[in-house]
Amino acid sequence: MTAERAFVDERVADVRRAASVADLAAETWGLGRPVLIRHGMNVIFASRTASATTSRGGRDDVVIRVSSPSVHASCSIELAASLAAHGVPVVAPSRLDVVEVDGLSATAWEYVAPSGDPIDWRAVGAIVRRVHEIPPGDLPVGVPTPSPAAFPWWDFERLLDDVAPVLDDAALAGITAAVERRAGWDAWNPSDAVVCHGDVHPGNVIMTHDGPVLIDWDLLCIAPPGWDHAPLMTWTDRWGGEPGVYEAFGAGAGGSLRGDERTEAFAELRLVAATLMRVKAAMADPSARLESERRLTYWRGDPEAPAWSAQ
Repeated sequence: MTAERAFVDERVADVRRAASVADLAAETWGLGRPVLIRHGMNVIFASRTASATTSRGGRDDVVIRVSSPSVHASCSIELAASLAAHGVPVVAPSRLDVVEVDGLSATAWEYVAPSGDPIDWRAVGAIVRRVHEIPPGDLPVGVPTPSPAAFPWWDFERLLDDVAPVLDDAALAGITAAVERRAGWDAWNPSDAVVCHGDVHPGNVIMTHDGPVLIDWDLLCIAPPGWDHAPLMTWTDRWGGEPGVYEAFGAGAGGSLRGDERTEAFAELRLVAATLMRVKAAMADPSARLESERRLTYWRGDPEAPAWSAQ
């Protein structure tokens, strides 16, 4: 069951190629023409069934997800069924088959309508706590369960070498100090590790009329519970999120982990990883440079450093 790589750890860079795979999947499944709705690590398209066109005014009710997974994409479908069986609210697959073309895989998922209500972070915390209680052996065979130390964006030495030519001395000093301060972040007792979602933040939560649904399980991993607390611990101060997000999440998850040395290390080093990845992106993509500079300002120690943007 254990794998060294996350389910998805490589970004689909070619949107046109992804679109052609989505078109083939839609044709195979008898869906309408896919419409691009999001491009991140994966490329996400909305489509609809014939019944939606005739009886529901054409509402998008199928999401086609094109990705480059490290294992067969059917694992994501099996994982969704397993999580649902453990009482975790997830998006259900609309089909059990996968369309594959030259390393890209398309899967189909039910459309989940957002309610428009603010995210209930206490409820999200309770969901994550439920995830942490799942015995790793209950997950489907073949689903990757790496240590997050295997994630390539946590290889700080390599990333620093990659971006060194464009880092100024002050930013480099601030980032290096954080990495050195948090040395040993990945040295934990295996008995302290649990099943983790791996990337809990507002972009991976859909608030519905029935409560929150946690999406994007690409970074499922085995780590201490604080791994799932860390993203939200800096959400308000560094990412400009609403005040109280982490406090509500922590209450639902069984208690705040602020002050826990390992969790604080996870939180700070996530900021390092986010910065280095954006700086690396900016070296090839001019559109990423503004956000890259915004993040570097923080590491230079500027007390007026602006909040970061996820885009």
